[in-house]
Amino acid sequence: MLEIKDLASWLPAEAVKQYEDRGFKELYPPQAEALERGLLDGRSMLLAMPTASGKTLLAELAMLKAALKGMRSLYIVPLRALATEKYDSFKRFRDLGVTIGISTGDFDKRDERLGKNQIIIATSEKADSLMRNGASWVQDLAVLVVDEIHLLNDVGRGPTLEMTITKLRHCNPSLQVIGLSATVANGREIAQWLGAEMVSSDWRPIRLREGIICNKTMVFPDGQTSLSDGKDEALALVKDTLTQSGQILIFENSRKNAEAAALKLCDLIAEDAATRSLAASILATGESETAKRLAYCVSRSVAFHHAGLLSEQRQLVEQGFRDNKIKIIASTPTLAAGLNLPARRVLIKNYKRYEYGRGMAPISVIEYRQMAGRAGRPGLDPYGESFLLAKNVSEMQNLMERYINGEPEEIWSKLASESALRTHLLSTFAAGFARNERELKAFIATTFYAQQQDPWHLDVTLEAVLDFLIDNGMIQESADGDLHPTRLGSLVSKLYIDPLSAVIMLENLKKRRRSDPARDALQSDREAQKKPSDLSLLHLITMTPDMNLLYIQSADAWVEEFIDQHQLELYDEDNYDYLLRESKTTAMLMDWIDEVHEEQIATRYHIGPGDIRRSAETAEWLMHSLAELSKNLELGITFQSEQLAERIHYGASQDLLALLNLKGIGRVRARKLHSSGITSLEKLMAADQAKLVSILGPKIAEKIVSQIKKEKTEVIPP
Repeated sequence: MLEIKDLASWLPAEAVKQYEDRGFKELYPPQAEALERGLLDGRSMLLAMPTASGKTLLAELAMLKAALKGMRSLYIVPLRALATEKYDSFKRFRDLGVTIGISTGDFDKRDERLGKNQIIIATSEKADSLMRNGASWVQDLAVLVVDEIHLLNDVGRGPTLEMTITKLRHCNPSLQVIGLSATVANGREIAQWLGAEMVSSDWRPIRLREGIICNKTMVFPDGQTSLSDGKDEALALVKDTLTQSGQILIFENSRKNAEAAALKLCDLIAEDAATRSLAASILATGESETAKRLAYCVSRSVAFHHAGLLSEQRQLVEQGFRDNKIKIIASTPTLAAGLNLPARRVLIKNYKRYEYGRGMAPISVIEYRQMAGRAGRPGLDPYGESFLLAKNVSEMQNLMERYINGEPEEIWSKLASESALRTHLLSTFAAGFARNERELKAFIATTFYAQQQDPWHLDVTLEAVLDFLIDNGMIQESADGDLHPTRLGSLVSKLYIDPLSAVIMLENLKKRRRSDPARDALQSDREAQKKPSDLSLLHLITMTPDMNLLYIQSADAWVEEFIDQHQLELYDEDNYDYLLRESKTTAMLMDWIDEVHEEQIATRYHIGPGDIRRSAETAEWLMHSLAELSKNLELGITFQSEQLAERIHYGASQDLLALLNLKGIGRVRARKLHSSGITSLEKLMAADQAKLVSILGPKIAEKIVSQIKKEKTEVIPP
C-alpha cells in the first residue's frame, strides 16, 4: 500500500504536505496501481474506476508534477458547471505557485492569455475552438486530462471530443493523455487508441449496495429488507433515509416530475435559520415562479434540480447539498454527469425516459451506473445504497438482470455523421491538419473511429462533405491539387458555427436581396428597399442547425397567427413543422429583447428561466456570427446584427444599451433608470446620489457610484 508521504518520490515536500494537511494518509488500491504503472512517469493512462475511487486525484498529481516543472496541462470537461467546480478545487495549487485558468466562453476568441497558466480547464468545445483560432499555447501541452471520456459515445458531444483529442495529440506528439471514466465496457479499445495503459477497477472506498424496491421490500442480490408500511414506496425510502441522518438523490425522468417530487416532500422537514437564508439567496436570483417554488422547497431542506433553472440557482442547490443544509434533491439525470454530489442513498424513480422519435425508452446501463454511483459519501457513510423501483416481481427480475448484474454498453465513435464531419473537416483544413485528401485520410486514420472500423467506410461521407464545402465556397482546390480554406471557410471555422448554418444565412439573405415579385406586390416601393427587420434576422438564425428550437405544444395555436401576421418578415421555409418551431423560438427571442418579464416568457412558452438564458446565449452567438459574416462579405447588416447581438445578451431594448455596460445594472434596473430620465452614462454620472438610492436601493447605488468614480478617474487621469 502506498502512503501519501510516498509521493515524495515524484513531488516536492510542500506539495505532499498539502495533501497531508487535507487529511490524506494513504492511496486507494487503484490509485497505487496507476502510480506503479507509470502515471507520474509520463505514461498515458485510461482510468476506468467507480465514482469516488480517486480518479481526479490521479489526474491532479500528473498535472501538478508537470506544473512544478514549468509545463502546461489541459483538463477537458463536458459541462461548464463541472469546469467551474474543478477550477474552484484546483485553485488550492496556487499556494504552491501554480497558476490556474478556466475558459468556457466565446468560441471565436484565441484566448492567448490562458497560456500564462500551468493548469487550464475547458470544455471540449472551447478546446476545439482554441485550436481553430490559432491559440499557440495548445501546441505546448505536456498533459491532457479528459474527464468523462465515455462521452465519445454521445451523438452530440462525442465527435467534438474525439476530434479535439485527435488534434491535440497531433500538435503534441509526446502528450501524456489521461482518460477518466466510471463506465467503460471496451476500455482496452479506447486505451489502445490513446496509446495508453489501462487501469480498471471495481474498488470503491464506500461499498455500494444496488437494489430494487418491489412490494415494499428492498431487494438486493444478496438478500432483502422490508420497507416501512405505506402505499408510497419512494416516500417510505426518503423517510427511512432521514431517520438515519442521511441525504438522498431522487432521479426523475422529466423536469415536471422532479419539481412535483420535491414539492411532495416539503412537509417532512421543518425550516430553520440556515435553510431560510439559503431560500432567500435563491429568491435573490430572480422572482420567477420557478424560483419561488424552489425557494419554498429549499426552506424545508428539499430541492429540485434541472436544466430549466438558472446556473446560479443550480449552484446554490449543489452547495446547499454539500453543506448538508439540503437533505433531498429531486433531479433530472443531468445531475449525474460528473458533478461531485454524493448522497447516502440514490433512488432512480423512472428508468424509462422520453426520446424524440422513440417514445419512452429504457436508459442505458452506462447512465444507470452514473446515477447509482452517486450513492455513498466517503468519510461520512458506512456504505451507499441505490435503488430502482419495480411494479411487480417480473419487472424486478428484468431490472436486476439488465442493470444491477448487466454490463455497460460499449463506446462507439459517432464521427461518421455528415453534420459532425461538416464542421470538423472544415476546421481540419482551416487549422492546417490536412492540405489534401491524402493527408485528410491519414488524419482520419488516427481517430477513434478508425480504431474501431476501417476508415474506408467513411470515404463516401467524406467525399460528400468535401463536395459541400467546395460547392459552397469554403474550400478551394489549387493547381497542385491541394485543398485550402477560402476566406469564408476560415471565418466560418473560427466562428465555430456549422458550415450549413453559414450557407442557410447567406443564401436566405441573397434571396431577399434579389427581386421577389410576390413579396414586392405586397409592399410599397419604399418598404421593398428596407433592410431586414429585427424579427427577420432573428428568424434567420433560428433556421440554422446550431439553434435549438422550442417544441410546439397543444397550447401553441397562436404560433400560426404569428406566422400570418409576420409572413412578410419571415424567410421562406419549406418544412411547415420547422416553420412553426422556428416562429415560436423567434417570438420568444423578440419578447426577450423587448423586455417582457421573464416569468411571462416562461409561462407563455412553457420553458424555464434557464432555457430562456440558454436560447439567448445561442442566439447571441449566432447573431454575432451573422454580424461577422456581414462585416467580411459586405452584406450591409453589420451594425444591425451587432446591435441585436448586444440586445440579446442583455434582453433589452436598444434605448437601454448605453446603461447596460455597468456591473449590477441589468435590464430591469436599466429600465428604472431610463424611466426616471437617466438615459445615458453622462446623465448617470451627473445624477444625485440620493436619486440613485431611491431608484436602485442603497447597496446597488453605492456600487454604481464607485464604478462611475473609477470611470472618471480613468478618463481624466490626475
